[in-house]
Amino acid sequence: MSDWQTSGHPSRAAAGPVGRPLLSLTLAALMDDVHAHSGAVYLLTPGEPVLEMAVMAGLPRAFAAPWERVGLSAPIPMAEAARHRRFVWVGGEEEMARRYPRISVVLPYPFALAALPVATDRATYGAVFVTWPGAHPAELSDWERDHLTAACDRLAIRLERAYESGHQVRAEPDLLAPAPMTSVAGALGTVEAARMVARLPYGLCALDLRGRITFANTAASELLGLPVGALLGTQLWASVSWLNDPVYEDRYRAALLSQRATSFVAMRPPADWLSFRLHPSTNGLSLRITRARAVARESRAAFQHAETGTRLVTISQVLSLAGTLTEAVGVQDVVQLVADEIAPAVGSQGLVMLGSEAGRLHVLGHRGYPNPQAVERFDGIPLTDRTPGTHALRSGLPAFFESRRELSHLYPDLSLSADDLAAWAFLPLIASGRPVGTCVLAYAQPHPFPADERAVLTSLSGLVAQALDRARLYDAKHRLAHGLQAALLPHSLPALPGMEAAARYLPATRGMEIGGDFYDLVPTGREAAAVIGDVQGHNVTAAGLMGQMRTAVRAYTTVGQSPGEVMSSTNRLLIDLGTELFASCVYLRLDPAHGQLVMSRAGHPPPLLRRPDGKVRVLDLAGGPLLGIDAAAGYPTTDVALPPGSLLALYTDGLIESPGIDIEDALAGVAERLGEIGDRPLDEVADSLVQHSGTAEQRMDDVALLLLRARAD
Repeated sequence: MSDWQTSGHPSRAAAGPVGRPLLSLTLAALMDDVHAHSGAVYLLTPGEPVLEMAVMAGLPRAFAAPWERVGLSAPIPMAEAARHRRFVWVGGEEEMARRYPRISVVLPYPFALAALPVATDRATYGAVFVTWPGAHPAELSDWERDHLTAACDRLAIRLERAYESGHQVRAEPDLLAPAPMTSVAGALGTVEAARMVARLPYGLCALDLRGRITFANTAASELLGLPVGALLGTQLWASVSWLNDPVYEDRYRAALLSQRATSFVAMRPPADWLSFRLHPSTNGLSLRITRARAVARESRAAFQHAETGTRLVTISQVLSLAGTLTEAVGVQDVVQLVADEIAPAVGSQGLVMLGSEAGRLHVLGHRGYPNPQAVERFDGIPLTDRTPGTHALRSGLPAFFESRRELSHLYPDLSLSADDLAAWAFLPLIASGRPVGTCVLAYAQPHPFPADERAVLTSLSGLVAQALDRARLYDAKHRLAHGLQAALLPHSLPALPGMEAAARYLPATRGMEIGGDFYDLVPTGREAAAVIGDVQGHNVTAAGLMGQMRTAVRAYTTVGQSPGEVMSSTNRLLIDLGTELFASCVYLRLDPAHGQLVMSRAGHPPPLLRRPDGKVRVLDLAGGPLLGIDAAAGYPTTDVALPPGSLLALYTDGLIESPGIDIEDALAGVAERLGEIGDRPLDEVADSLVQHSGTAEQRMDDVALLLLRARAD
């Protein structure tokens, strides 16, 4: 049991709040001591494994919006620090992408992060994180670590004392620096300085931490095509229609979080190219805008690269891609979704998905490789071989090759066929610390991989790895379920004199694809017994009970019980087993020589009988309640004639139940279909009836079908 459960964490619903802004002051002092750029304090919700952001500093809260409230088990640094009560350090964007893809895929920028628990020996109260710009060394110094640890320890002690004294600790206002410029005179100090800025030949704007324009000179107004009054107080990408693209908002985020100058180019309609350069500081950003006629070709290339690369890091696309992966069920679903959604988004023309099994890589699927031999070389490679795919998986580090020359230089023994593509990204797929495969993205032309694109690809590989791991587990359960179902159902139907028989079973398309539908055909000397039933549920319990029922029916049949007695005995068995599951059933005793049936029904859909003249009727059989409800229930029988050429169809409700379709209409449709095709070979009839019931995607329940035909000869 974790600390938050055993610590006796006092309730925060006690009297008056703490008088001073405890969290804000602590966070501000902590960040100042280690020269951090941003940070936040999380508090653990009493009685729940949930961390809630109580105060943030240095950046707009929107940057951390997906993580304002997180579960203690979430795979993010703050939760890990609180869960394991230990220091967590992430030294840069590549390490973030490998270890915490959920964060890196939303914030693929160069920054370092430290997360610490706020805990005493008695209890865990929350967590703190702080960040530094990308220029921070990849390793945290000892004095920084000591300062952070000591500050969090002091905060934990103060929180413990506050809770013990009955004080309430609440969330506090975020700490954002004041806007860098509130007026021309106030910002520049003198009227002459303001006149100087107004005379500049290029546009100049000041943005606060939230991206709102607090100052714009005349040149900026002219270049953007809006008066200064329409710009002030707005975000650039919101007020300027042709800048309303997530790509440009992303550049603002990149500059602010990395504290590095960033730039982009954009076309002002109809054909004016402008260059934008953002210079960040801890209290806002300065934006310089110039015309880009002299570098129009380079600008267009940069713009086009932004269209294919940087768009990946917008939150809306990330959520779409992540949501798409959650829809994947089996391994082939993952392969298809990566090929259809992710590969085009990153501009890739070729894809190979490799799975790791028994010390080798195996091809799970591929797209965009016209020559199968180019894919075959990936299959069966031992993980010990020196190839880019195996090295990426062994090391956990992605490998990027911008051209064929670069790949051949590092791997001269690697054969490249003539129709191979021109650039590659080898992304290791690692889920929960376990290697599950490698994703190979290939490009038709030489392709540079800038740092932000590498971070995005690395992050997406983490999401793909998790989806692939889930899919492989699902496929294993799927195979297990089908193996169990096959073992519980008859492998074949016995041959009966004067009779033909055919059966079909189709699992439901949801859950484990295993259920309680069953059928059986049992020879008994000159006669035979047939049964079809449906145990409530779609799980291993239902399947196990189904196996017990089938065995019991065979045993009761073998000892010579009549149809009514077989039903009563099976009913008592279900009640004695105490499973609290019900079952429906139709049981019959068949005399082929005389064409007679004796049938009994327990809450099961009525059989269909097709006469030799092709007419079909629904058999309204006498019967009793579902099996497993009433130990004293009786099950009367009905005699039915089965003359030569007749066809009897026994089925479970999955054959006639479809969303939005009345069950009577569905039954009439199956009967009509049986009348049309009943003279065909029995296997064709069986296949046609189950196909008539709907596609695999439409099927909501198991389908079992048993057909018995009295031969005309």
